[in-house]
Amino acid sequence: MMKVYLSLLCTFITVAGVNAQNKPVSSKKDSVKQLQSVTIRGYLSQEQPVLSVPASVSVISKAQLSLQPDNSFVSALNSVPGVRAEERSPGSYRLSIRGSLLRSPFGIRDVKIYYDEIPLTDAGGNSYLNAIDVNSINHIEILKGPDGSLFGANSGGVVLLSPVNLHADSNYISAGLNGGSYGLLHENTALQNRTGNYQLNLNQGYESYGGYRQHSYMDHHFIQAVNRWTYAKKDELRVLGFYSDLNYETPGGLTLNQYQADPSAARLATKFVPGAIGQKIGISTKMLLGGVVNELHINDRLRNVTSIFGTYVDFSNPFITNFEQRYEGTYGLRSYFELSGKKQKNYSYKLNLGLEWQQTNADINNYGNKQGVRDTAQTLDKVNTNQHFFFTRYAADIFKHLHVEAALSLNFYDYKFRNVYPNDEAAFTNRHFTPQLMPRIALSYQVTNDFIWRGSVSRGYSTPTTAEIRPTDNIINTNLAAESGWNYETGFRLRNKDESMFLDASVFYYVLQNAIVLRLNPDETEYYINAGGTHQPGFELYFSDWVIRQNNANFIRGLQINESVTLNKFSFSGNYHDATASYAGNQLTGVPGQVIVTSMQVKFPQHLYLFAQHNYTARIPLNDANTTFASHYNLIQAKAGWQHTLSDKVKFEIYAGADNLLNEKYSLGDDLNAVGNRYFNAAPLRNYFAGFNVIF
Repeated sequence: MMKVYLSLLCTFITVAGVNAQNKPVSSKKDSVKQLQSVTIRGYLSQEQPVLSVPASVSVISKAQLSLQPDNSFVSALNSVPGVRAEERSPGSYRLSIRGSLLRSPFGIRDVKIYYDEIPLTDAGGNSYLNAIDVNSINHIEILKGPDGSLFGANSGGVVLLSPVNLHADSNYISAGLNGGSYGLLHENTALQNRTGNYQLNLNQGYESYGGYRQHSYMDHHFIQAVNRWTYAKKDELRVLGFYSDLNYETPGGLTLNQYQADPSAARLATKFVPGAIGQKIGISTKMLLGGVVNELHINDRLRNVTSIFGTYVDFSNPFITNFEQRYEGTYGLRSYFELSGKKQKNYSYKLNLGLEWQQTNADINNYGNKQGVRDTAQTLDKVNTNQHFFFTRYAADIFKHLHVEAALSLNFYDYKFRNVYPNDEAAFTNRHFTPQLMPRIALSYQVTNDFIWRGSVSRGYSTPTTAEIRPTDNIINTNLAAESGWNYETGFRLRNKDESMFLDASVFYYVLQNAIVLRLNPDETEYYINAGGTHQPGFELYFSDWVIRQNNANFIRGLQINESVTLNKFSFSGNYHDATASYAGNQLTGVPGQVIVTSMQVKFPQHLYLFAQHNYTARIPLNDANTTFASHYNLIQAKAGWQHTLSDKVKFEIYAGADNLLNEKYSLGDDLNAVGNRYFNAAPLRNYFAGFNVIF
């Protein structure tokens, strides 16, 4: 029945979108606000309209981020079709784009993340998105599907975080404070100072959260700086970096009976294994990132963008079975040239050529855990990882209607390891992977000025991460191979004349081989295997319309509806297995078959506003055998606020909101294939928040 409703919904949205093209545009110049075109920078060009990009891309603007709760990225990311963000406990992120979370018991893998032009993902494949304070990000671009042709090894997609607005030219100081249920407190300040050719941006944030469950307290200190020098008309140098100090407790998974009896409880002790509270399990991550980005226009047709960067991570994780400490240092560079061809009447092109190089050196040490205190050494290892690739891209516009792109990268990956204790090895052992070509071919055709069709074929390739090569069973797995696959996709975008309505729909089919998946030993230590393949067909739709255009005359000053639909039928292929059984044809673990997110924004006189969002997520298989599922859930959140201008420079906002208004009992981040059937990590019940922002 659900499929019928979804089919009707999609038909309605498509028809509404087509009809919206015929809406008259008001001629009252003083009452209707002009909308700006949505652009992206993700495909190396300085900026290009989303409408014509021959790929599935989504943009979360600063305005959209400001409507969502600012204590987490999760709600904003989940408003994008094909994206699933989870937070098992405050601060513990997982992120998936069009795929399974099997590789990520915690953290983010198989998705490449960039911070400006600097990779946040290290050479070992780990991404510390939870190090970033939400309020420090200006906007987010999400490139869905494998895109290794420009961004190196990944089979899920790419996320681009922009820390500052590159078009801002004003000076300001801002401050914000909000608090809410379960001890939530989030404070942030920001400064922008522009003098001549220099612009300085500083962001600071602090967040603490007691959490809904026992043993789930989190606190996070964050500071960010971006210094921008425009040393010629189009040329600029950016020096940027941040420091993050994140600490959070992890309550652990519950069995179904425990979850039903008391979902707020932490993992309980047994006769043989202590509980989460007794072992004081949690994670502490201190991260320092810094880099320099230079954009140079050599002449009117040739430019170069080069970034040099480094990061250092101090990570510790007291767990049930051991106490892990990691010290990770990364350094590297990314540089590319762009040549713009001479514009002709019916033909223009751009050619890119570049490289990215990263080295991550990690000390990975495991000790006994004596009630949260590091005990005697178990295993001490050094793992050094190198990843680099060369890439090129050719993009052409033909007869002003046909846009064609061809991109290719050559990827190199290797690691070496040495055991320090107990074996005290004298030399490193090397593991080299065969270099891989990752092509992407895409095109779009402008049927009309407001309707564009697109199609693409691309290869995904993802090497094992450091955490998979050397997991918590303390055994380095040199047999673990990379996973790879091909993605086939087509879709279209439609807008009306004044761009108040936008529709983006796509279908895709991704065939993955050698899938890297997590397995657990009876003592709950982890290891990874190449378990076979997956088939991943899907449909995604995003629709947005200002049903009542933004204006300054009516009681309702604007009404916007947004709809995000994700439908998929991801399954294991015929060769997917573990040591005991084959799971061919089963639904992909951890992935809901349907997700529908609907939101509404209403603007009223005196700068009052109301935002409401509904998220329907279908049931989720929790193990490969598909014998246990997490129930479907409906989440409703709402936020209302008042923005007031006190003077030309001083603006004030006060707001309040609520999440999970239906008081749903659900789990936002299950432990998949869990030992002892401890799958469930309960999310907060109905909760509230309120706060203010001031800019001067």
